[in-house]
Amino acid sequence: MTRDELAARRGVETAVYQPAEDSALLARAAVDDVSGADRVLEVGTGSGWVAERVAAETDARVVASDLNPHACRAARERARGLAADEGSGFEVVTADLVSAFRDGAFDVVLFNPPYLPTDPDNEWGDWMERALSGGESGRAVIEPFLDDVGRVLASGGRVLLLVSSLTGYETVIDYARDRGFAAEKAVEESYPFEALTVVRLTL
Repeated sequence: MTRDELAARRGVETAVYQPAEDSALLARAAVDDVSGADRVLEVGTGSGWVAERVAAETDARVVASDLNPHACRAARERARGLAADEGSGFEVVTADLVSAFRDGAFDVVLFNPPYLPTDPDNEWGDWMERALSGGESGRAVIEPFLDDVGRVLASGGRVLLLVSSLTGYETVIDYARDRGFAAEKAVEESYPFEALTVVRLTL
């Protein structure tokens, strides 16, 4: 299901962002990149699907965070299910981006940000808006994330950030580079409505 389809169905039943093409691309990049020794944070976990994939397919310690309390509940249920099925799960923390975490806490930070450019006159004012809307530019959440994420990275750590062509790929990369990151493409896929790229950022 695309973000546009989810946006059309927003309401109580869609208070939590469900896995879509962008989620699958981020999960694929993360599983390929993460090693068993890594401490991993997924920011904006939504249903916890990406965190579950990383925890299930690697031996990494995974923490999932979200500002949305409905998302945190859904992710905790998913983590409990994984622990029951496979004996290992992941932690879930209610947090705004990386503000709750100490300096140097993680080797890898994953983020599939809200990135749909949204007209301020058409804001929804609900949790699905927070999961989808990147403000007028599409970068209203990406930029504060890039401002602070370097703080929580351990030495040699990296960020896997999903970037949509809707937000201006080069603009996001330039912003990251201005904050000291080197950037390379990890995986990329094109769709009729946008191109999605997972970018690996290192300090």
